[in-house]
Amino acid sequence: MPYPPIEPFNSGFLETGDGHRVYWEECGNPDGIPALILHGGPGSGCTPNQRRNFDPTKYRIVLFDQRNCGRSLPHASEADVDLSSNTTHHLIQDIETLRRQLKVDKWLIWGASWGSVLALAYAEQHPEHVSGLILMVMGTGRRMETRLMTEGFAPLFPEAWSQFSKFTERAKTEGSIIERYNELFFDSDPAIRFQAAQNWCDWETAIVPTGKPSPRFESPEYRLCFARIVTHYWKYGSWLEENQILNNADKLVGIPGFILQGRLDLSNLSGSPWELVARWPDCELEFFESGHEGNQAMIDRLIAVTDHFAENATIR
Repeated sequence: MPYPPIEPFNSGFLETGDGHRVYWEECGNPDGIPALILHGGPGSGCTPNQRRNFDPTKYRIVLFDQRNCGRSLPHASEADVDLSSNTTHHLIQDIETLRRQLKVDKWLIWGASWGSVLALAYAEQHPEHVSGLILMVMGTGRRMETRLMTEGFAPLFPEAWSQFSKFTERAKTEGSIIERYNELFFDSDPAIRFQAAQNWCDWETAIVPTGKPSPRFESPEYRLCFARIVTHYWKYGSWLEENQILNNADKLVGIPGFILQGRLDLSNLSGSPWELVARWPDCELEFFESGHEGNQAMIDRLIAVTDHFAENATIR
């Protein structure tokens, strides 16, 4: 079971120098093993429950809301927000800036969904600052993965797809459904922006048939923020070369890793978990009877893994 709820002992805003103020917080033991939590989305923001997967007596738990989401400013739901300085490269730079500001040498990184993509991209660029990786419901940021989660799932969910795709007839862009929705999220008419965000989040819910709708999707501002950032990243292939993470997996050698994956997660159709483990000999892959949303058994295993790392003196 998760550890009891805790509150931050330190928090603030990282001034990036290009107009962004990135919210960060520290929880647990100030002298503990540094652990960094990377939330999903992209654009979902971190949550209090994410603090509870690490023993607060042993870990110095660091969380931050990635650019333009959560408590970070400016917020992606604002009408005139500019996302041009929100890319994977900017997020990696933010992680490094935060690491130096907090005087951390190495940290254990946990990332789920998009957070796993960001964790892998960071670790391949800065392996000397990573003591271990724990990845849940993982991806690698490939365009084939994002195409799968949109057009590729259309035959599996024809009714939801019909409703999802029909709205894009309003778009002027003649591109993928990701590009068309990204245009609609910035339409001058707020009614169109918010309806497009509702449609996008309805589709995200439909393609996780084993789970329940996220309570956060009840907020129109959250929906617009989330949908704008997701399509902003997917439109540009997350600013990663196709197969970049897999092709650079040799940089992960020597870093211990765990991948916790739902057996019923439809994103498994991409084959990414198996491909990554085949190139990363220090990583273990475990499956659970769940979808992309995970389940209690996966959370229990996550906590067992963080406890395992805490007992491993080599990462102190």
